[in-house]
Order: sequence, then C-alpha cells, then structure tokens
Amino acid sequence: MSTLVYEKPESLYDRKTHYCPGCGHGVAHRLIAETIDELDIRHKTIGIAPVGCSVLAYNYLNIDMVEVAHGRAPAVATGMKRVKPDHIIFAYQGDGDLASIGCAEIMHAAHRGEDITVIFVNNAIYGMTGGQMAPTTMVGQIASTCPNGRDPLKEGYPMQMAEILSIMPGATYIERCAITDPANIRKTKKAIKHAFQRQLDGENGFNMVEILSPCPTYWRMSPVDAKKHITEQMTKTFPLGKLKG
Repeated sequence: MSTLVYEKPESLYDRKTHYCPGCGHGVAHRLIAETIDELDIRHKTIGIAPVGCSVLAYNYLNIDMVEVAHGRAPAVATGMKRVKPDHIIFAYQGDGDLASIGCAEIMHAAHRGEDITVIFVNNAIYGMTGGQMAPTTMVGQIASTCPNGRDPLKEGYPMQMAEILSIMPGATYIERCAITDPANIRKTKKAIKHAFQRQLDGENGFNMVEILSPCPTYWRMSPVDAKKHITEQMTKTFPLGKLKG
C-alpha cells in the first residue's frame, strides 16, 4: 500500500520559477498555495503583487492576481477588500517594496485596520535591482550601495517593520517566521493559514506574516550558508515569534 508524500497544490502552476537557486520565494509560494487549497478558498482569493522579485508571483500562483506599482500593494488591497469584502485579499511584498517606497501605504493600511493579509518576504536587501541596501539591511551587512557594510552613523538602523506595525491599534495579528528548515517552514505555513483564517472568520483588522528569506545571490553565499546566516545572524535583528494577536 503506497502512501502519498507529495502532491502539487492546485493553486500552484506546474512550471519552473525564475528565482535564483536557494531563494525563499518558491517555498513561500508553495505554502500560500497549500493554505489556499486546504481552506478551499481558491475561488475567492485575490493576490496583489507589486514590483520586485515578487512581481511575477502571478506566473506561479493559480489564483486571481493583480500586478501593481512598486510599494502600492496595500493601497490596492484596501480597495479590493472594500469592493469584495467576502474575498480573501492578500499582498505579497518584499522588504525594499514594503519598508521603503511602500512605507506610507503599509503604515496607513495597518493604522486604519484594513481587513487584509500581508505576506512580507524579508531578505534584507534589494534583490531585483542589483543588491542595494534596503531599509531592512542589517548593521555591518554588505550591499552594492554600502560595500563596507551598513554603518548606522551614515545609513541609520534597519527597520523592524513587524515591531513598528504591531503597536498600531488597527493591526490585530503580526508574526515573524523564517524559511530555514522544516520546523520553521511548518511554523510559517501555520502563521499564513492563521492569517487567512482570520479573514474567513470575519475578524476585523490588519494582519501580517513576515518571512525571513535567504538571498544567496546578493548575500554572496551558498544556499546552505544563507539559511545558516538567517538562524545565526538575521534573527538577532529580527527575532522570530508572534508580536500581536
């Protein structure tokens, strides 16, 4: 008697991705797709993907998707949820997108308590445009625009968006997870599922799942070392766990 150990989610297209080897976006896509299938919400889920490494998510997630301008996902998600309040609306954003050009949008969406879910993939660097320093780049981390490492006296400190958003009364659930090993991947899926379930249950308020994700290409590391880097270094600046909800 055979046991099924793997099955492609219906909410995930069967095609190769454009992501670099070791990138965490592909894992994040699968976790979202599995969650959508398990909750049986594919017919009423809409994803919002802005410019960045995440912009081509519509090529991989077999659901209704909307491509939007850099940083504007929370604004579009807000409008979508107000027009279709019975739908599950989520934004899928990177750290350069969410914490830099889209900082105003995410702050005000959380402050207003918009009933949307944000999947925030944080790799602490700009991936699509050449490895520049992002708002989340850690102190001492090397990037193309800070080749000697981020100096807080010159470039300031990394923005801890989960902590910032969690103090807003309109935010009802904020959790930070990581894609590093099977145990953390399971925790990440549980967090995504919980966030979507809150929308299903009509629990009002903004919710966000931050995912610490490797970027081997611009960290100049192997995929294995990049995951170790998250566990050993990145979690010091961005501690894992639930911050609210």
